[in-house]
Amino acid sequence: MQLVCLDLEGVLIPEIWIEFAQRTGIRELRRTTRDEPDYDKLMAYRLNLLKTHQLGLPDIQKVIADMGPMTGAKDFLDALRRDFQVVILSDTFYEFAMPLMGQLGMPTLFCHKLETDATGFLVNYHLRMPNQKKEAVQRFKELRFQVIAAGDSYNDTAMLMEAHAGILFHPPQNVIDEFPQFPVAMNYAALRAEIDSAATRIASLT
Repeated sequence: MQLVCLDLEGVLIPEIWIEFAQRTGIRELRRTTRDEPDYDKLMAYRLNLLKTHQLGLPDIQKVIADMGPMTGAKDFLDALRRDFQVVILSDTFYEFAMPLMGQLGMPTLFCHKLETDATGFLVNYHLRMPNQKKEAVQRFKELRFQVIAAGDSYNDTAMLMEAHAGILFHPPQNVIDEFPQFPVAMNYAALRAEIDSAATRIASLT
């Protein structure tokens, strides 16, 4: 049985923090895992910025309410789910992602949780586990799945390396340069072609 693991932001939906940075005018919030590979460092930086500007979870959720999936994402995902088991592995948070999951047909999502105080300000975040994307792929392999993974950022590369086949989707040039071993797809048609090619190649080895 073959299983496809996809990142969420930058693959199926826009980057939430970038959208929020544009709406608030706080340019520093544009920093994402494409720029900072240390996720703990990145989140500490974000929480500090939100505290400085007195912005809480309701402010971010207002932005998310106006967002939708990337153009073509739902059709791509619907077609993929007809042929493969699909799991979304993301370093976003359920409090951010669930409204968008409804627009994508409620695919299975593994991500993290936020902690707020009584006034809605973000005070902490709780990872499902360290390096959960790679760990999830390892567990799927132990369950005898052949795993194909796709993502766009630094925090996806451990998942891509752990999978039987990894694919970069519309990544920034710095990620392409640092991880030349992965094929690059710049649109959904190319991504589907890479997934199908990987599936055929993996199946031939068993």
